[in-house]
Amino acid sequence: MQVQEFDYVVIGGGAGGCVVASRLSEDPKVSVCLLEAGGPDTSAFIQAPLGFAATAALGIHNWNFNTVPQPGLNGRRGFQPRGKVMGGSSSVNAMVYTRGNQLDYEHWAELGNPGWSFKDVLPLFKRSENNECFGADDYRGTGGPLNVTYLRSPSPINDAFLAACTEQGLPQTRDYNGASQFGCSPAQVTQKNGERCSAAKAYITPHLTRPNLSVITQAHTQRILLEGKSAVGAEFLKEGQTQQVKARREVILSGGAYGSPQLLMLSGIGPAAHLRQHGIHVAHDLPGVGQNLHDHVTAVLIYRTQRKESTFGISGSGLAKIVRSIFEWRKQRKGIITSNVAESQAFLFADKTEKSPDIQLALCTGIVDDHTRKNHLGHGYTLHVTLMRPKSRGSVTLQSANAKDAPLIDPQFLSDPRDMASLVKGTQIGYDIMQGQAFAPYRGSMLYPFERNDPIQIEQFLRDRADTEYHPCSTCKMGPASDPMAVVDPTLKVYGIENLRVVDASIMPQLVSGNTNAPTIMIAEKAADMIKASAV
Repeated sequence: MQVQEFDYVVIGGGAGGCVVASRLSEDPKVSVCLLEAGGPDTSAFIQAPLGFAATAALGIHNWNFNTVPQPGLNGRRGFQPRGKVMGGSSSVNAMVYTRGNQLDYEHWAELGNPGWSFKDVLPLFKRSENNECFGADDYRGTGGPLNVTYLRSPSPINDAFLAACTEQGLPQTRDYNGASQFGCSPAQVTQKNGERCSAAKAYITPHLTRPNLSVITQAHTQRILLEGKSAVGAEFLKEGQTQQVKARREVILSGGAYGSPQLLMLSGIGPAAHLRQHGIHVAHDLPGVGQNLHDHVTAVLIYRTQRKESTFGISGSGLAKIVRSIFEWRKQRKGIITSNVAESQAFLFADKTEKSPDIQLALCTGIVDDHTRKNHLGHGYTLHVTLMRPKSRGSVTLQSANAKDAPLIDPQFLSDPRDMASLVKGTQIGYDIMQGQAFAPYRGSMLYPFERNDPIQIEQFLRDRADTEYHPCSTCKMGPASDPMAVVDPTLKVYGIENLRVVDASIMPQLVSGNTNAPTIMIAEKAADMIKASAV
């Protein structure tokens, strides 16, 4: 068996892994190995922003997970697309850059995680970005690796959405990542010069020539190597051959909200009874591994339109437009190929007693039905209505002791009745916005209509149509030692195991109020600082 040795082994080339591997390898005296189960991020479906809309439908660059049947969704299995490629989900997402609300991080600190308040994490957000929207100010940064900008060629339908929001009393906000999240605004996106700026593009691709950084793709990690209670490396499968890499200092696990708990359990770290059920030797009984799963659940309001020039759709003229736009993008890096589809955002209150917005809206400039997997002739537009702080909690468990078998994913969507109540209210607000006068030139029939003033009918609509907004978290929850469900401490070290940290969205003590890519990059920036400090 081939065995290589490095100072640090990073498992998972998603947002967390890319950032940590890049930052640690800034020191030429330190060697870093980054393992990624997928391939390199060279596909046009990744680099061309609009290409992501085809990845779920085609099943490419994707783990293509499904949930177990969800009682809250009328027994449906939810789709769980996660990136299987360098950059992870940052290479296949809608590129929306949101940090969450400032109060999210205050709550993290209040839960017993010193160093994670908003004032602590803001400098890390600023360091990570090169903000082209506003430049450097009290909240935003320039000069960082992650480029944040506005869309080059937004659809005019966004103006209708922003106007319809103001009709309903929702103000336009200058920067939803700045002083106030409340309001509506064009989307800020992780793009650069009309191309996707994934975590891989920002943090890894520019540094592939570093002699101390070894990136191994198509490397499916089978287990973390342990010697007693200490992590010493990783075992992976590549081209049918089992290989190992050893870590002189630390192993950093960045497999994401599903991959990280799965690999911990496959390695004997997790709930003892569950591990024994699958014949896995218990190296360390850690009950919280795979627990506390929660995810943003979203309602999808879909409208048809005759305004073909402003939306995506399946028609002769629509397909011809796409073909012409491909050539436009290749020559000028502009046009509809630069779209992220979710072109406008809004943050508002369904529950007026909340301290910060609890609903996120995203206007999509096409028909987005069943994650783009269900196609419809004609053109249309879609509103995503997302519950940002769900109360429902689920789990990730093992299907078997075979690392090739997908984990059992059970978000328990809408199992807490408070979630349904808030999402019904949010859906009614979203409906009112879409029925606004500003949309009159665009609006056609609703694809899945419901009666706005009938909460029972809306609830049935949600159970029939709602699903993930692609933001699972908290399955390796960060917390103090007194928390029986905590998996990592505030320095992201795994309880009970030496030289092992988890660095990805799974460590979030609670889901942030917005998309998770930017917070995951922040988490990894902080982790890199802590790892460097501990090595001194």
